[in-house]
Amino acid sequence: MTRGKRSRSWHQQHSRDYYVRQAREHGWRTRAVYKLKEIDARDHLLRAGMIVLDLGAAPGGWSQYAAERVGARGRIVAMDMLPMAPVQNVEFVQGDFREETALRHLLERLGPTRADLVMSDMAPNITGTMAVDQPHAMDLAELSLQLAQQMLKPGGDFLVKLFQGEGFDRFVQAVRAQFANAAVRKPAASRPHSREVYLVAKNYRL
Repeated sequence: MTRGKRSRSWHQQHSRDYYVRQAREHGWRTRAVYKLKEIDARDHLLRAGMIVLDLGAAPGGWSQYAAERVGARGRIVAMDMLPMAPVQNVEFVQGDFREETALRHLLERLGPTRADLVMSDMAPNITGTMAVDQPHAMDLAELSLQLAQQMLKPGGDFLVKLFQGEGFDRFVQAVRAQFANAAVRKPAASRPHSREVYLVAKNYRL
């Protein structure tokens, strides 16, 4: 199959996707919001008044949902390398948190109060070569964990996208050593053929 045919096939499948249609109907920016909604319903991650850090936030679906859940007394600080159209009650910082200047801006925006929840839906640009994609995905997860260690308050929670493969088990073990509870979730909105899963870690122990 040529690249053009693969692209057309993907777009056709995407347009027929149940969660894509639901997102459009209900005003969500991405189908990914349904992954967060299911995890939140099961693991009770988001509550009124929370401070949440959303990494890899663009185009803003997770931030949209989180802002509704934390309400006017809460705060959502979102970050992405890509631009993101404004989301009501969400503070956005554009930049790569791996770079010192962008990280400093993020820390300044968050202020002296640590976050109740750090969540990351980041993924690398997929090449289709697992030997290339998996290390990049694990690198993003490890960087997200490092940032969570820096920004979470004691007892805070961490939600991160992972891809099953080399480094996965080691990463899960490392997270379990730092949080009271950690569980792997595969939401219904995560496509069945994808290696994508989410790690939910609760009650951070400094």
